Amino acid sequence: MMLSLTSAQKLFLRAQAHSLNPVVMIGDAGLTEAVMKELERSIASHELIKVKSHSRDKAERDSQITEICETLNAASVQHIGKILIVYRPAEKPKLVLPKE
Repeated sequence: MMLSLTSAQKLFLRAQAHSLNPVVMIGDAGLTEAVMKELERSIASHELIKVKSHSRDKAERDSQITEICETLNAASVQHIGKILIVYRPAEKPKLVLPKE
């Protein structure tokens, strides 16, 4: 199940993600088990992460972010070029999202 966000929440999270560097790289092999484990570890500790995909195909990157969000019960915040931004609140959230 994918987490859903309002447009105000996405806007807030995009602003928070602006200064972040990608913490996980998706190589030519795509979303391998090792990559998914690293994504799980990263999102569990950071809540909001940037992921860099090395795929040249936009449709493949779209499917990657969808698969990441469905597998990790996270929300897609933004997909610009090869950068994917993903959010999942922690058990004790560090970020306070706007209500509307």
